[in-house]
Amino acid sequence: MNPAAMTAAHRTLPFGTKLKVTNKRNGKSVIVRINDRGPFIKGRVIDLSKAAAKKLGFIDKGVAKICMAKA
Repeated sequence: MNPAAMTAAHRTLPFGTKLKVTNKRNGKSVIVRINDRGPFIKGRVIDLSKAAAKKLGFIDKGVAKICMAKA
């Protein structure tokens, strides 16, 4: 996964799938493309690149509650 790109990792979605991810806390949204597998930590659904997390406003927190929808 490229930390500078708007990408994400998901366990089952096909590579190339585009998702709109919205931070529930501040309402910020980004479009990411699935290009990796993961996360492998119980309770987590998606791993976002550093660039996506920064645009969503939670880079300093590490995790956030989000909403996902196919874009």
